[in-house]
Amino acid sequence: METPVLVFIGFMGAGKTTGARAAAAALGVRAIDTDREVEQRIGTSIEDYFASHGERAFREIEEDVVAEVLETPPAPVISIGGGAIGSARVRELLARHTVVMLDVDEPTAWRRAGGKRRPLARDRERFAALHAERAPVYEALADAVLLDGGAETVRRAAGALRRIPTGVKVLWAVAGGVNYPVYVGDVLDRDFWPVRGRRFMLTDETVGPVYGERIPELTATFAMPAGEAAKTLSNAEVLLRGLAAAGMDHDDHVVALGGGVVGDVAGFCAAVYQRGVGVVQVPTTLVSQVDSAYGGKTGVDLPEGKNYVGAYHQPRAVLADPRTLATLPAAELAAGWAEVVKTALIAGGPLWTRVRRGEGIVDRDLVLACARTKLAVVAGDERDAGRRQVLNLGHTVGHAIETATGYARYRHGEAVGLGLLAALTLSGQPELRSEVSDLLSGYGLPTTLDPSVDHEAVLTAVQRDKKRRGGRVGFVLVEAPGDVRTGAPVAERDVRTALGGLMK
Repeated sequence: METPVLVFIGFMGAGKTTGARAAAAALGVRAIDTDREVEQRIGTSIEDYFASHGERAFREIEEDVVAEVLETPPAPVISIGGGAIGSARVRELLARHTVVMLDVDEPTAWRRAGGKRRPLARDRERFAALHAERAPVYEALADAVLLDGGAETVRRAAGALRRIPTGVKVLWAVAGGVNYPVYVGDVLDRDFWPVRGRRFMLTDETVGPVYGERIPELTATFAMPAGEAAKTLSNAEVLLRGLAAAGMDHDDHVVALGGGVVGDVAGFCAAVYQRGVGVVQVPTTLVSQVDSAYGGKTGVDLPEGKNYVGAYHQPRAVLADPRTLATLPAAELAAGWAEVVKTALIAGGPLWTRVRRGEGIVDRDLVLACARTKLAVVAGDERDAGRRQVLNLGHTVGHAIETATGYARYRHGEAVGLGLLAALTLSGQPELRSEVSDLLSGYGLPTTLDPSVDHEAVLTAVQRDKKRRGGRVGFVLVEAPGDVRTGAPVAERDVRTALGGLMK
């Protein structure tokens, strides 16, 4: 198999030249920067050429130089200028190679590039508009997106970037000093596995018979009952003793094949078995593919509360194959849409624009967008010390509903959907609440609580929420899609009012 050429793309200030050099150093090869090639061709700096000839003349020369480099690559690693992707010819040639996007948000890009020797980085308003215009083009072209484009991250990712299966996109996650790849696409049924060592699989009695054979070279397989009620310490102990009996050691890893329950239990067992072994998450439900498989939260439930026993333990890799969603029962697929809506409310922008249309289409791009939103948050706050708490939107009341009903009445996503409506009531957003209610209803999710649910039990569970600080529960509230705040104090009477709104 021919070794792929890595081509680094991204906006101004993303660190493309530095990233390409870091990847080349890690791989022991040479890197080439097309901006330097362009300057050799024009005999002056890009800034001076812009000033004397204008952008159009520059783009024509840039297109020729970049196209020549991509047609006959003089090095295994290449970085190209941020505006080169404006050429259809360049975009077509990029399809021959492995394209790596180094992500950078607009404020960071401006801090790095603004006001420097860059002709398009002098006016902040134009700079921001250009960032918004180019970002979706970079994403569409990329085979891999590195959310942190620092040299050390690129060095760690370099080997994996050379081994991306066809038709699969990769997000490179960073959290708590741990780096890992997230593969989204047709990753099952391939002669491909991203992690070395023996594989010990945990699945459930529903998923195992359908997809278990698609995980290659398993040393042992363990199946637990399906459903949230099985997420217990006793079932975790069964798995832990099974791993010990099968001789698992630190060179091996657990494979979590299933939905959020399997992922949480397998991740928890991996975190505590011999004080920590690797885990590869293979999510097969919409909830897990858009949310729970990422970020390293693991745990089991107690009668006193959901996820009361757990640990932060980042996976070694995540393999999300949206084809597995085709076999989900309709109610299970619908439950996943609550997490999609939650993520879209947090992200705002293009993701919210897509989700609010209510099309109900799940594809690789939707999974990628949700995963990317969560991973970007987790990268800056692995352990819920601050910003990560936005991901709990809808979960304070949602988890309380699950606890109060013994994890038997509502699926996790169904409870989160109800929690979202309560959070929007508490946020004082009646119009947005109405829109979200219509979305959830359109997906087949409940928008009112069953009359048999004990409100006092739900309220008690809210007050015992595991995320409380100093005896106080801070709520996640929404100002607008893309503008979510954490730690908001809410009076008990207002929580009662929000719960009452779920009875109508």
